[in-house]
Amino acid sequence: MPKPLALVTGGAHRLGKSFALTLARRGYSVAIVYHTSGPAADETSREIRDLGVTAKAIRADLRDAGSVPDIFLQLGSDADRLAVVVNCAAEWRMERLQDLSVEAWDSTLNANLRAPFLVSQRAAQYMPNGGLIVNISDIGASKTWTRFPTYSISKAGLEALTRLLAREVAPSIRVNAIALGLVLRSDKTPQAEWERLVGRIPMKRAATLEEVCLALEFLIDNGYVTGQTIVVDGGYSLI
Repeated sequence: MPKPLALVTGGAHRLGKSFALTLARRGYSVAIVYHTSGPAADETSREIRDLGVTAKAIRADLRDAGSVPDIFLQLGSDADRLAVVVNCAAEWRMERLQDLSVEAWDSTLNANLRAPFLVSQRAAQYMPNGGLIVNISDIGASKTWTRFPTYSISKAGLEALTRLLAREVAPSIRVNAIALGLVLRSDKTPQAEWERLVGRIPMKRAATLEEVCLALEFLIDNGYVTGQTIVVDGGYSLI
């Protein structure tokens, strides 16, 4: 019997890869969407297949609205088995509002907010018997990070979208978000700055990938949770 399908955007590496592998371990076939990380997508697909389920890698630039219908075209009949969607792909840029161009604004908002909306909207058409959509947010949604305005604004919008979608597609489809704090250091963040940030939060350490993925597993297992943002930040939102 064919396995249910999970779709993970940004699933080639980092957090997205961890979500994809978690879903594979739970018996889902997994389709990952990537943009420029072709070799990583191939490696993640191999690791998924090693877990005994099927894997498919689909290249798409989610900043382009036209890429979303193409994702589902490439899924073909597999889309009829869609059970879980994780909107993890995101763009992150450091730029102050007064220096922000229209192009930069559009790029980040299209990737971080419009794309999850379009993916979720299309995915819901393939979930007549129920499903779960999980949007990956950030505690920056509730912070005034003046160095990362488009990122913070897009994540705040994503959490609002989560609530609206949850009400719209209930009761058959549940929609939730996971808001993360410090997990993996970006190449854009110097080691010293990372250590300073980690030292400020109550837990005094970054989250492990296993701890982050436990939030996804909770949302899969608890069928009565919808419209919620699960915060996994080690207390970062308290400061």
